[in-house]
Amino acid sequence: MSTLPTFDTPELRDLETLIRERRTVGMYLPTPVPDTLIKRAIDISVWAPNHHVTEPWRFYLMGDTTRAAAAELVRDIVTERRGPEAGEFKAKAWSKIPGMLTVTCQRSPDSELREREDYAACSAMLQNFALYLWRAGLGTKWTTGPITRDARFFEMIGANETEESVVGLIFYGYPKITPEQQRAPLADLLVELP
Repeated sequence: MSTLPTFDTPELRDLETLIRERRTVGMYLPTPVPDTLIKRAIDISVWAPNHHVTEPWRFYLMGDTTRAAAAELVRDIVTERRGPEAGEFKAKAWSKIPGMLTVTCQRSPDSELREREDYAACSAMLQNFALYLWRAGLGTKWTTGPITRDARFFEMIGANETEESVVGLIFYGYPKITPEQQRAPLADLLVELP
């Protein structure tokens, strides 16, 4: 007679710790992040589940010039919406972000369901990406602000907005501050059905 596997293993406890400790990080040390680490994280992250193995994700790794252009564009966008002081503040904050990666999802002109499935796959892939980088000592922030829907941004990164949508602009770097967080207890979230 075979025994059931135990759920109390070092590997599972390690995974639990990784998932619970990962945080969205908004402030980073000025330490450069090697592109080789980001490329490796992408290469591993794409092993996320995706219906019919569509692999809908595309990646735009933004170098120094593109990140500086993004900071200027966000200045313009925020200035148009909230004034020059807010625009200057946002541009200054963005200029301190050590790394940016734009993740897009291929659009599906013939199926809304396929587009939803592909977006879900991209979200699962981005969780893999965040967890991988967290284990490597880096924090991430997944933003979907107005810049990610601006035609000027698509032009800046060389993406075709009729064929791709931005799933997220991912900031990354070594955390300066790691925020604390809480989650609702399982009893508040789970409905057990007969």
